[in-house]
Amino acid sequence: MEQKKRAKFVNSNKTQFLKTLKRRIDQYFEDHSLDKKANNKMIVKSIFMLCLYSLPIIALYVYHLPAWAVLICFSLSGFGVAGVGMGVMHDANHGAYSHNKLVNQLMGYSLNLMGGFDVNWRHQHNILHHTYTNIAHMDEDIDQRLKMRWTPHFKYHPAQRYQHIYAFIAYCLSTLSWIVIKDYRQFYNYSQNGVYKSTKQEMAMDFVKLFATKIFYHLYILILPIVWLGYGAGLIIGGFVLMHAIGGFFLSTVFQLAHVVEGTTFPLPDDKGEIDNEWAIHQMETTADFGHSSKFLTWFTGGLTHQVEHHLFPDICHIHYPQIAPIVKQTAEEFGVPYNYNDSYWGALKSHVVILKKFGLPDDFNLANA
Repeated sequence: MEQKKRAKFVNSNKTQFLKTLKRRIDQYFEDHSLDKKANNKMIVKSIFMLCLYSLPIIALYVYHLPAWAVLICFSLSGFGVAGVGMGVMHDANHGAYSHNKLVNQLMGYSLNLMGGFDVNWRHQHNILHHTYTNIAHMDEDIDQRLKMRWTPHFKYHPAQRYQHIYAFIAYCLSTLSWIVIKDYRQFYNYSQNGVYKSTKQEMAMDFVKLFATKIFYHLYILILPIVWLGYGAGLIIGGFVLMHAIGGFFLSTVFQLAHVVEGTTFPLPDDKGEIDNEWAIHQMETTADFGHSSKFLTWFTGGLTHQVEHHLFPDICHIHYPQIAPIVKQTAEEFGVPYNYNDSYWGALKSHVVILKKFGLPDDFNLANA
């Protein structure tokens, strides 16, 4: 299989933007005697989100619930999937939860508890997405799949005229596809195209871990409730799909609203595989914040309303993002660097739909109206 493409950032301008920003952020934490990792509020939130996911599932085992209650339980767990995904495992797998590597690893395993695979996620998200944000064929978050076109640099298909409508169906199916198909495909691709730097023995152990994770997940979430607890197969499978529709919708939209909206860019490397930009400024140009004024939204999304701050400082726990955002914005203004922002979730969602409509038009129309 072809080696995974990479790009190199060539900082021809050599600005002091990132250096200045890092110094100011460090000074903020020093002045306020704060640690950059999780605090007590983060720990309480983590417990809440993990309970929101797990307790409704446990209720299926403790009580033999009527159909309506089963669906409510799966619905609540769906919100838990989103909450844990955005606000617990995300920080942990970035190493932002704790200074202790074991704590990060254990909290990162919450992804495996929900049917995902932490090893794949760290390679796709931490390396490919965070390094090559919005670069076609490198950032898998904007890869063309399910007839979606999240970047203008993919081949046009007539069905994409309607992608601003069917996108949200795809978003609802995203985590379901992830746990059933995507993890296996990614593991194979990464082991073949050079993304994994592991030895054969390490990859073999990782595959055993992947397979065991999937068996455990499908056992407790589907098989045992049907075979052992006596729930109807249709009810459990329906609840399972409902859970993933809720979790997938929130996870997908929040991440898409940070990168595929008006104002963000979709650069391509030159013939030498180089991008003439500083990595930090590239992150500012390809990422957007939204809804800073909503404390609930920031809390529920794990601080991902502050994606700009997260992309610049992924090793800082998201609980601190609202406080450091003004520093990032001020520094960006001083250096003439864009700070993309939408006032609300709904404003960002509208901007996302506008972009989907634009990318869903034929290339000749886009070029004529550029």
